[in-house]
Amino acid sequence: MSIPQSGGGLIEHHDQLAEYMASGCKPVEDWRIGTEHEKFGYCKDTLLPLPYEGERSIRAMLEGLRDGHGWDPVVEGGKLTGLTKGLANVSLEPGGALELSGAPLETIHETCDEVNQHLREVKEVADRIGAGFIGLGAAPVWLHEQMDLMPKGRYKLMDAYMGRVGTMGRVMMRRTCTVQVNLDFGSEADMVQKMRVAIALQPVAVALFANSPFFEGKVNGHKSWRSRVWRDLDPARTGMIPFVFEEGFGFERWVQYALDVPMYFVYRDGKYIDALGMSFRDFLKGELPALPGEMPTLSDWADHLTTAFPEARVKKYIEMRGADGGPWRRLCALPAFWVGLMYNQGALDAAWDLVKGWDAETREALRVAASVDALQAKVGKIDMLELAREVLDLSEAGLKARARKGAGGLIPDETHFLSALRESVDSGKTPADELLEHYHGDWNGDLNRIYSEYSY
Repeated sequence: MSIPQSGGGLIEHHDQLAEYMASGCKPVEDWRIGTEHEKFGYCKDTLLPLPYEGERSIRAMLEGLRDGHGWDPVVEGGKLTGLTKGLANVSLEPGGALELSGAPLETIHETCDEVNQHLREVKEVADRIGAGFIGLGAAPVWLHEQMDLMPKGRYKLMDAYMGRVGTMGRVMMRRTCTVQVNLDFGSEADMVQKMRVAIALQPVAVALFANSPFFEGKVNGHKSWRSRVWRDLDPARTGMIPFVFEEGFGFERWVQYALDVPMYFVYRDGKYIDALGMSFRDFLKGELPALPGEMPTLSDWADHLTTAFPEARVKKYIEMRGADGGPWRRLCALPAFWVGLMYNQGALDAAWDLVKGWDAETREALRVAASVDALQAKVGKIDMLELAREVLDLSEAGLKARARKGAGGLIPDETHFLSALRESVDSGKTPADELLEHYHGDWNGDLNRIYSEYSY
């Protein structure tokens, strides 16, 4: 989940809303890669989730990273709730999952170095306090009431609201994890093309990264239960947003979409003010019931943009949001997959040619099928395995064309970061398939084995 935004004066005219996002346009040489990934923490002796307080806890993890690895504290309401170091931050998901929001970096080589450094630091602290961390799309065993809600005002408000809309919001908050990547655009037209490809191909990412076949101790019938959860969360702020493919889509159309997303909060003086279900349109007129007579700032707008949760979203950059959390190789593979498609014009054009004939019903059907069957999904004449192979080829070609060297020039490009995905399309098996094979095979239905064999 995002941290509070800052650095914006009063909104004096409507055009500033689109201009805020347009200000993210950058020349190609300034495009960067920002990777975010979440993981579940647990007590090694009980295999129960880490509480917020105590000797073995989320707070102890944050303190260990702060004191032993040079991170600066983020405090809310007197509670340690996050960390910062340079342009990177460590934050807490509502149920205590630990998230690294990485710095904007130039190459996947740097991204993977960042991921590995972070996981080493986390393991050092976790081993010392008797905790472990695991990368999965959904908590395989734990129940809702076993997971503390983290002491953040935003989460308290969201938790209350999620009980009124959809049926899966509270499941998402506490018991799912993701890996995602944030990518730049060069112009409005570039943003439009990238968003259309991102939304259309998000089901391919769901399939390739499917890693949540268990829930509450049972096989749940989906390879990506996390993706299933997002389909019944809050229709006002989630989904495959068909308007992205309509003529005239651009920054202003995204503004209109975001203005129709009901508000959660306004952040003032270190506190979250309840604005649940209220309208940002009213806020623009100084008529927000939570703050009567007060006008919004660009920071309020930036905060509000973080409360829309479609499969890909626009801020000053684009976020790819479809993939389950997973093992460390896939934490590097996810940014590599999208960078190959998005940061080379030839690959991006080829990806658009691949999907531009699909209608909204096809895109939604692919999303549903990917959550259930992953690479075995079929929608009409579309075979997900063959589609994933074709898209992976485009991504690989894009990374080869980028030719960003690593290891002091010894590694010619970033294509090797796709190897985990190449293994999946060659075998037809995702992490979820591997987990199910263990569960029905050598684990003999004992899901506790997942912690010892799949933790970082």
